[in-house]
Amino acid sequence: MSTSTPPQPPRFEQPSLPLPLPRGPERPPEPAGHMVVCGNDALAHRLALELATLYGQQVVVVLPSRLHGHGPQISALADDPALRVSTVEATETDAAALAAAGVRGAAALALTSEDDQANLHAALRARRLNPDLRLVVRVFNRRLGQRVEQLLDRAALARDPRLTPARLKASTTVLSASSTAAPALVAAALGGRTHALHVDGRLLRVAELEAGARSEGTELAVLARPDANGVQLPLPAPTGPEDGDRTDGTRTVLELLGPSSPPRPRRLPDLNRLPLAELFTPRLRWALAGLTLLLLVLTCLNWQLTGHPPLHAAWLVTLDVLGIADPAEQADHGGKALQLVSAVAGMLLMPFLIALSLDALGTFRTATALRRPPPGLTGHVVLVGLGRVGSRVLDRLWELGIPVVCVDRSPSARGIARARTYDIPVIIGDATQDGVLEAARIGHSRALVALTSEDGTNLEAALAARESDPRLRVVLRLFDDDFAADIYRALRDSYPQADTRSRSVSFLAAPAFASAMMGRQALGAIAIGREVLLVAAVDVTGNPRLMDRTIGEAQLPGSWRILAIDLADPDERQPDLGNPYPAGPELLWGPLPHHLLSTGDRVVVVATREGLSRLTEHDRTPPGGIRIDDLLTRDFPDRDRRTGGAGP
Repeated sequence: MSTSTPPQPPRFEQPSLPLPLPRGPERPPEPAGHMVVCGNDALAHRLALELATLYGQQVVVVLPSRLHGHGPQISALADDPALRVSTVEATETDAAALAAAGVRGAAALALTSEDDQANLHAALRARRLNPDLRLVVRVFNRRLGQRVEQLLDRAALARDPRLTPARLKASTTVLSASSTAAPALVAAALGGRTHALHVDGRLLRVAELEAGARSEGTELAVLARPDANGVQLPLPAPTGPEDGDRTDGTRTVLELLGPSSPPRPRRLPDLNRLPLAELFTPRLRWALAGLTLLLLVLTCLNWQLTGHPPLHAAWLVTLDVLGIADPAEQADHGGKALQLVSAVAGMLLMPFLIALSLDALGTFRTATALRRPPPGLTGHVVLVGLGRVGSRVLDRLWELGIPVVCVDRSPSARGIARARTYDIPVIIGDATQDGVLEAARIGHSRALVALTSEDGTNLEAALAARESDPRLRVVLRLFDDDFAADIYRALRDSYPQADTRSRSVSFLAAPAFASAMMGRQALGAIAIGREVLLVAAVDVTGNPRLMDRTIGEAQLPGSWRILAIDLADPDERQPDLGNPYPAGPELLWGPLPHHLLSTGDRVVVVATREGLSRLTEHDRTPPGGIRIDDLLTRDFPDRDRRTGGAGP
């Protein structure tokens, strides 16, 4: 571990274990109730920003370097006097670094590194330091994450047998940034009804409806409606006399469908079955047929000239063709000439057969490794980048039955094995090079999704795809917010008839991480234009915005809408409403506006990030008298994403 301060006399009386020093404008961490974020990537930066601005929390960020990665952006937050953000520089998230960040008195800890093992080790260390700590852990391996989540929660419950999962203070939430962002990325690429959420065993689906169109299920809420300038307005005020929403314009709605059902199983290719048809190529089959015909002709001639039985004649001719027969010294002139012809034919055919065999072997190896796009493929999605995010998007597209062609420059990318398992065509090459996107049949595709870790590569691939088809739908993964806003405007002006979407994984995932750190159960994130809406469970008890109010009075247009009420007893509620297959449903969907909320109730809401912050925080004025609403008007790097000013 190291600090950014120059060499000076030791400040801590621990010569054997120097502790990292907090950094900030004379504002060390408070001893209790603050938030700790470990990481220096885009997710850590955006998470610290959300906690400090939207929730008014004091945040301590533990990062390996203030000069690398997103360290400079995080340090800029610590230097802003309007924000309560400080940093601790440590090369490893060990017990000393966690202690320096004040984990013993912290309310929550988020671990945002892409290293699953490092995050799990840090979570175990933090739980030992603070048994009541709320943990939010980023884990890509979902199966491992679920088991670790159960393990940590069981350990916390074992401390007090009287506790129930619903009343557990020290909770553990395992999230995957790529899994959280994948549905929104797929929805941006496909449009229509593709974004689905599972809540309490029911299926919620986001649908883009044209003027006059009706929902296929129960319409719970209008998520967005464009204004006169085409800017999407989130959660507009109800206007209809019955269900609260009119249908005379385009709108994005949240539909309630039937019970959740497991994805329809799709037959995976049998990887143990060798593709022998690819081994015996047409050219090889024609060559073998020609050789067989030549052997038959030579066998007939040998039979007629020497008088040998047919089988013996065939044996002698085969030996001559292979060049392993003895000279026919006792044969007449015809037999000797036939032996010479057979030997010459064998010499001419063997190189030809070897060349064809090598060609067939190459085709066979390709067939057993990666599949190429078949001729005539149309209406598919070209997915560029098979890293963590690309792998999750590939899973989602495959589950929906959407044809996909993948492109990645590395044959060892994380998603290559998954694509081979799904029998999905893969092009190994740089998408920015000539001919690579053409090999993926970009001109016949329905959308391009560029999800590499480099903004330049994603942009160049998008521009190359637009040259092939100016109307092609394009979804870009861009890390820099200002760059994303400028690129969106340029592409929108250059190709007004085409759909362009720029998405940041950290932008889509940070609200769910922040909500989990605040103790809210985030059930899903929905991207509407450049705004993120959260579906979350909120307790009514002690909440002045919900307590003793009717459903109609408690809703706030533009901020939140109430979707359902939890009818279960508080001590018997299921801890995870996001379970698609619960033991029994416990939510009442679409409650009547005059229903009165009381102590012990829990509601499921869809809200903006600012709306969820207002709904769940009773005192939103941080020390110093600066209101969070005033902070939201400051020119932070993601201002366009929050306000929707950059367009959809």
